[in-house]
Amino acid sequence: MFEIKTYPEFSWSLSRHKTLTHCARQYAHQYYTAHNGWLRQASETSKHAYRLKNITNLEMYFGSAVHALIDNIIENYLDTGYIPSENELTEKIRADLNQGFIEAIKYGDKWFQKPNKSTMLHELYYGNTKKLPADKIAKIKERLQVTMPHFLKSKTLNEFAYNDKVEFLEAEKFRILHIGNVKVYVVLDLLYRDLNRDKWVIVDWKTGKQTAEDPYQLALYALYLLQSYPIPSYTDIVIRNEYLVEGTSIEHQLDPVALEKVQELIGSSVEWMNEYVEDVPSNQPLPLESFPKREDQRACHFCNFYELCFPS
Repeated sequence: MFEIKTYPEFSWSLSRHKTLTHCARQYAHQYYTAHNGWLRQASETSKHAYRLKNITNLEMYFGSAVHALIDNIIENYLDTGYIPSENELTEKIRADLNQGFIEAIKYGDKWFQKPNKSTMLHELYYGNTKKLPADKIAKIKERLQVTMPHFLKSKTLNEFAYNDKVEFLEAEKFRILHIGNVKVYVVLDLLYRDLNRDKWVIVDWKTGKQTAEDPYQLALYALYLLQSYPIPSYTDIVIRNEYLVEGTSIEHQLDPVALEKVQELIGSSVEWMNEYVEDVPSNQPLPLESFPKREDQRACHFCNFYELCFPS
């Protein structure tokens, strides 16, 4: 039964950690102010924050469309053995992008009432315009032209789809692992077992550039596998990033040091997050004023919560 809680249950994720690292005030709005903002009886501030939390931008929307399509391709392939052509896939993403743009332009009222059921783009909301920036359109067009060709030629697809010694396990599902008393959320893009090599393969599809956090994300996935599956050793796990814009595939070496480092990161990060909590068991946050804004505010214009921090 769904229970309405005054404060959100605490859990850790790498995205939560990155948000706090970027800006404590953004962190407060994302994980506390917006809580219960979907309820009719919520305060106007919570409703406002919840709407803003559900804004996306063009790059993120593109990435979500690609991930959803790849998940659909894999699911259909397992049922039919069919993989669509490059042109079909590219046109499907193009159609999804156009649909999102139309929703943001024409159905803003729907987004205002149910923000998680419709699309609003940051570029349109804060640009106060019905046109997307030309430079962003050019960037997405470039990515659109290369992403699906690179996916079809990727090491993962060729290993997964053209090998009868592969066992599919899971894809695009929220999963939970426990590090001590902390609940940690992970979402595996794809997990399968290569029976030829007797390896468990974790794949993360990327539609952006390589970042320093990528190995941490994959190490988290490996911890989940070691907790959830009968895997004899971490050496039996292959962790791989597929960078679909660049067309590169990178496998990271998993070792005890990497697994220890990601657990240390979680521990220190949770301690840091608890500094902003008045009562740890209930996850009651400190007053909003205790969450400072960024000193360098040049990045604030790109934040979903800009108008909460700098009301006009």
